[in-house]
Amino acid sequence: MHRFFVEDNQIEENYITIEGADVNHIVNVLRLSTNEEIIISNRQGQEYCCIIDLLEKEFVKCKIQSVQQSNQELPTKIYLFQGIPKQDKMELIIQKSIELGVYEIVPVVMARSIVKINQQNKEKKNDRWQRIASAAAKQSHRAIIPTVTDAMSFDEALQYAGKLENVIVPYEKASDMKSSKEIFSQAANHGSIGIFIGPEGGFDEIEIERLMAMEASIVSLGKRILRTETAGMVVLSILMYNLEVE
Repeated sequence: MHRFFVEDNQIEENYITIEGADVNHIVNVLRLSTNEEIIISNRQGQEYCCIIDLLEKEFVKCKIQSVQQSNQELPTKIYLFQGIPKQDKMELIIQKSIELGVYEIVPVVMARSIVKINQQNKEKKNDRWQRIASAAAKQSHRAIIPTVTDAMSFDEALQYAGKLENVIVPYEKASDMKSSKEIFSQAANHGSIGIFIGPEGGFDEIEIERLMAMEASIVSLGKRILRTETAGMVVLSILMYNLEVE
């Protein structure tokens, strides 16, 4: 069943009004008709089973049939602090991490980042990244649209991560697999987890030292060296497996 997201002000007692780009998608791309069923989410975990009641050029009006709390989201909020890679890689990371259940994505400018974000392209990049996030959330039947924040410096990212209950950092020089497996197995004990992933050039050693100073968990993902677009997906997959509930 097709899914769409709306703001709270679009929800009435018995009806929901869909506006904006989704109207064209419903009418001209999906070619849905009146009386067809769709799912609408309020971006906060509440889902409305609706039937299309009225199709207009500027809006689609849907009649609410039932309301339920979504069980699509992981019980732990996962924040991905991604060292900014090249543009196409970042888009892939956003798409796949949302499919795997990430709660928020924080692009981070690190010492070895090849791509630098300036004020001129910052807003344009973020708008595109958020559109990719929205499309991925719809495709993977998420109950929320994860936020892609504005790009942060490493200092800003450390400060932001300080509010989280646990921070995990996969690092190619880590070697204790037994300890790493134990850290992942304890994921359900935390309400929020941050994952720091280095860019194409990896972490600078000073960055690792600073992460260790804030008591981040340095983990190994095995003996093979993973690309930046792979490492985060591996960590998210392990966490999803450990956190998923019936």
